[in-house]
Amino acid sequence: MTSSTYRIQGQTGEWEVVIGLEVHAQVTSKSKLFSGADTTFGAEPNSQVSLIDAAMPGMLPVPNKECIRQAVRTGMAIEAQINKYSRFDRKNYFYADLPQGYQISQLYHPIVGKGQLIIDKDEKAGIPEDKVLGIERIHVEQDAGKLMHDQHPTMSYVDLNRCGVALMEIVSDPDMRSPAEAGAYVRKLRSILRYVGSCDGNMEEGSMRADVNVSVRKPGDELGTRTETKNVNSVRFVMQVIEYEAARQVDLIESGGTVVQETRLFDVATGTTRTMRSKEDAHDYRYFPDPDLLPVNLEDDFLEDCRASLPELPDAKRKRYIEELGLSEYNAATLTAEVENFARFETLLATVAQALGKPEAKVATMVSNWSMSIAPGVVKAVFSEEGGGEGNLEYATAEAQAAILQMQDAGEISGSQAKEIYEIVLKTGRAPAEIAETEGLKQVSDTGAIETAIDEILANNADKVEQYKGGKDKLFGFFVGQTMKAMQGKANPGVVNQLLKDKLG
Repeated sequence: MTSSTYRIQGQTGEWEVVIGLEVHAQVTSKSKLFSGADTTFGAEPNSQVSLIDAAMPGMLPVPNKECIRQAVRTGMAIEAQINKYSRFDRKNYFYADLPQGYQISQLYHPIVGKGQLIIDKDEKAGIPEDKVLGIERIHVEQDAGKLMHDQHPTMSYVDLNRCGVALMEIVSDPDMRSPAEAGAYVRKLRSILRYVGSCDGNMEEGSMRADVNVSVRKPGDELGTRTETKNVNSVRFVMQVIEYEAARQVDLIESGGTVVQETRLFDVATGTTRTMRSKEDAHDYRYFPDPDLLPVNLEDDFLEDCRASLPELPDAKRKRYIEELGLSEYNAATLTAEVENFARFETLLATVAQALGKPEAKVATMVSNWSMSIAPGVVKAVFSEEGGGEGNLEYATAEAQAAILQMQDAGEISGSQAKEIYEIVLKTGRAPAEIAETEGLKQVSDTGAIETAIDEILANNADKVEQYKGGKDKLFGFFVGQTMKAMQGKANPGVVNQLLKDKLG
């Protein structure tokens, strides 16, 4: 695929898919949107339900300021319009797992208006250049509870722990044209939410999930009728829904059928969608302003505080890594994709720079290569079944890794020795310098010992020396290899290369 436009070849020609996503992100807060009940995941069923959550008579909701703050900060992170005035509405719809019998949401006056998100160029995935995707709104609403149908053959149970938990519903414009773009959008949005700290982005636990809106049309035609597939909880599943639903709609239309606007469910086992219910319009829910809640009016001081609390965001951080630290685009993109990645990298970078007495920009490439490929490879080997699986990541401190890189930078150890030392560190917690000394994992830089080995190799390979001097330059690698073999791999490669050049000169 050379274009980000995803084409489906049908019997009547090519079709284009149009995609919009409604992402529900659980707000990071200790208590729920309108009550003081705990929000910790995994608690015993119905152990985190207040009288407000249970809709007891006379219980009035009170907005949680932290939930409002997190929604505003999220809006600022996507460069969206922040509405100083917003209002809560009642969405009247029967929810078996919502005791109120309605959901408190924001239809007419959301807290966040139009914004945007940039998905990054990824030619392998079929995204040839950066693309700006519109975001229509972010509104705050309460989550419903959870129905459990597999606990009893004839009954369903209700767990209200999630009931009343604050959600941000982040509604995109229908700007996506391929599964790859939708996947990139969800990944980028998740990254931003986790940078900001407004949602943990844990899709497996349901704290971030997407409703996937899909329609098809002939290129250039008006928008087709869309379907909405609810509560999709992984990037891979979002992409599978789009692929299946687009193909299903094309087949349906070309066989003389009509796409019905409806809500569908995704079956993970079969990779297919199925009808859940007909899709209602907003007026079917009989929205009206919630009489128990006053409008939300945001003060300038509050907004300034929200903006000041924002961290450096992924795009800005990636740009800084490239321009100021000199990292490659790939390394910068990888290190900034997840909060944990850049946090570990920046801690190690500062520690190594201090240990070596060098500016961060001078050691950034070395640290990034170590962080991205070398260290993870050692960790994987140590904790694999072949490696015994016996190690302790608590030993993988920035100080220990910096000590290894400091020895390597000074030419005291080689790259392979650095890996061996780190492996022993992970298994024992011993100091890298002590390991290098006692385990014989130091490079030999003694020119006398290396020179003796080189003289013997050259004497034993006089014919190859003549060939080299006659212009067969590739034999230089042979002499380096023989010297390293004679020195049992412990010779300093830089010293070996220089001595060989001098003697063969």
